[in-house]
Amino acid sequence: MTPPLAPVGWSRWLVPPAALSVHLSIGQAYAWSVFKPPLESALGLSGTQSALPFQLGIVMLGLSAAFGGTLVERNGPRWAMTVALVCFSSGFLLSALGAATEQFWLIVFGYGFVGGIGLGIGYISPVSTLIKWFPDRPGMATGIAIMGFGGGALIASPWSAQMLESFGSTSDGIAKAFLVHGLVYAVFMLLGVLLIRVPRPDAAPKAKPAPESALITTAQVSAKSAVRTPQFWLLWIVLCMNVTAGIGILEKAAPMITDFFADTDTPVSVSAAAGFVALLSAANMAGRIGWSSTSDVIGRKNTYRLYLGVGALMYLLIAQFGDASKPLFIICALVILSFYGGGFATVPAYLKDLFGTYQVGAIHGRLLTAWSAAGVLGPLIVNRVADSQEEAGKSGPGLYGLSLTIMIGLLVVGFVANELVRPVHPRHHRPADTAASANIPAPANSAEANANANAPASANTAATKPEASPEEPKEAR
Repeated sequence: MTPPLAPVGWSRWLVPPAALSVHLSIGQAYAWSVFKPPLESALGLSGTQSALPFQLGIVMLGLSAAFGGTLVERNGPRWAMTVALVCFSSGFLLSALGAATEQFWLIVFGYGFVGGIGLGIGYISPVSTLIKWFPDRPGMATGIAIMGFGGGALIASPWSAQMLESFGSTSDGIAKAFLVHGLVYAVFMLLGVLLIRVPRPDAAPKAKPAPESALITTAQVSAKSAVRTPQFWLLWIVLCMNVTAGIGILEKAAPMITDFFADTDTPVSVSAAAGFVALLSAANMAGRIGWSSTSDVIGRKNTYRLYLGVGALMYLLIAQFGDASKPLFIICALVILSFYGGGFATVPAYLKDLFGTYQVGAIHGRLLTAWSAAGVLGPLIVNRVADSQEEAGKSGPGLYGLSLTIMIGLLVVGFVANELVRPVHPRHHRPADTAASANIPAPANSAEANANANAPASANTAATKPEASPEEPKEAR
């Protein structure tokens, strides 16, 4: 599928809505908990079993983004969005069949495996295109789209609950709800497929001078070369630590706030705990657009200093004073979740700063394996520690003291990794002629494009080291 070039006069502000149509749809993943109790009741599942479709979906998100990133860059955003539409909607349709026949393995396969591929490809599908359309505000552009993934649950959660109430919580009712999800999301994602365009070489505005010029490259780095750089793995650690800290609270939010204030004069009711979870989702979504836009002003490295440094302070305040003040607990948790969302939205622009726009979507896809690791690590730390502390006879805040301390340590590790990020060495840069054409989309079946992509670096030794810009720091030359 040839990437669709924008016609003359095309407004770049039509691209974020196209990205949002996909991200708001696949963001339904965060509302999976709505289906957990009905599935457990209808199919006789345990809590661990009912979480399997979601867990597999997050794992497949990271893996499909990593392995499919290069295909997304090669074939363009319309191809990627189409693949995401087919996989994500098919996952729901397979799950509907599994619920109707009471075959839970089919729900795990449909929603987790097939739908998870749609999650990963859909998540990275608009990233590279948005950065090319908005080189002057890459943080804001990617934040708008990725905000949709965080906010998808705010739409899906009440919608799914209403359908289960209307259709019933039996296996047939769940099947109908899955079927409606699959069909409606297919139509909604199709809007993005039809609307998406890639910019002409002279269509997008020039990038503004960055506040953090030491990390900005004027060259381009391929995905294959990027994973060989220390910068990539340092950012992998940064993202993994930030996500682990955020998802640790998100996954255990309702029982955590209930336990913290169970023995106080102001215990938290079930409905209040649910409201707290909704507030966290709102903070997650707001952080994606708010903090990523802020990074365009203060720089990506400084923004991650906030995420990791202030995040560690928030965890320390919860550990020391959380049970003494409910407003303090809630504010700290909201800040942490805003950093959690902001970390996702800011990292594509951070990658663009370090590696250029060439194959930034593929690099981003490989980096999302950090999300897969954090999706297992965060809940494992909080739940395993809480279980062990309960067995030791502790209760209330005592269930979480050790896990909060571990989270602080992980954020400190991420902070140090962020401080170690330096400009990418010129030996990883692509030839200057390729870098100059990085923003010019070529047909996926272009023989010349394939030949250039496969040509050895030695074939153009005269251009293997791009000339440094006068504005670049000495260490980047």
